[in-house]
Amino acid sequence: MGHHFSKLLTNWYSDRDQTEWVLGTIYETEGSCYRKAGSHMLFNGWGKQFGLLSGGCLEADIQRHAMQVMQTQQPKQLRYDATDEEDISFQLGIGCGGRVDILLQPITPENNYLELIALHQAYQQRNASLYHQCLDPSQQTARVESLTHTSTSIQRAYQTHIDQQPWLVTPMRPTPHLALFGGGVDAQPVASMAATLGWTISLFDPRTAYARADYFPQVNEIYKAPFETLSPTLQTLKLDAAIVMSHNIRLDADALRQLAELEQLTYLALLGPTHRKQEVLELAGLTNANFSCQLHGPAGLPIGGQLPESIALSIVSQCHLTLFANA
Repeated sequence: MGHHFSKLLTNWYSDRDQTEWVLGTIYETEGSCYRKAGSHMLFNGWGKQFGLLSGGCLEADIQRHAMQVMQTQQPKQLRYDATDEEDISFQLGIGCGGRVDILLQPITPENNYLELIALHQAYQQRNASLYHQCLDPSQQTARVESLTHTSTSIQRAYQTHIDQQPWLVTPMRPTPHLALFGGGVDAQPVASMAATLGWTISLFDPRTAYARADYFPQVNEIYKAPFETLSPTLQTLKLDAAIVMSHNIRLDADALRQLAELEQLTYLALLGPTHRKQEVLELAGLTNANFSCQLHGPAGLPIGGQLPESIALSIVSQCHLTLFANA
């Protein structure tokens, strides 16, 4: 399922009223820390944990405090300071050398589930939002606000004051939605790596022998329609990235024509050498200027890969770098 908060909320949502739940949030850090402010984790009354607030070294102790929060139904603030010899994180020999401040909050109908239902719905609709949490332990208040065009530049969580109370504001974006145009053998490791990262994956290939569901169990949806008919579908999918890799010049050209109509793409790549890229663009009647983002061709970072798995690693790495370079 991955550690993206949308995946954690999927686990929580179905069982939200079946047992006690606690939300753990890093709201401030200093020095070197594995996770940063705005990182979240969920704990339930069955002893299960979802997510990480450290590299795995503090979770057992956080779980102990989370169980206390379930019993008292009162928020609790924790501090782990690896520079303090008396602190448990120092005694565990973690070695990060930083300080982490964590807020544990009970999730109950009385506090409107800390607005996690609204946040879950925003993720389901692939809408970005801002998650506001009041950091005053005497309060159990949160709210969800749509991430508008004027606030898209917000990349990291930050603290602010509202009505003289401290709040943490965290941008919450859905997992990247990756489209693969071409369902051949070399697309399988790309889909597998993207799925490991928790991304949403759509696979497109009109050819009968390609993009078979049993070869792509990690893919969320497979589309078999001709590429030239895909425009209405692509407009509704809210794609973040696309990789064109059908190994067929005509199909690749058809795919690029459809992708040129999308304004929200952040990453676009075409498999094959530079001269093939020019052939595909000429057949499609397009130039680099027709796309909303850079068309990477050859696709991937130059890591010296030759086998499908290493080529997939280079492409997914380049895609990840492009999507998250400014995050």
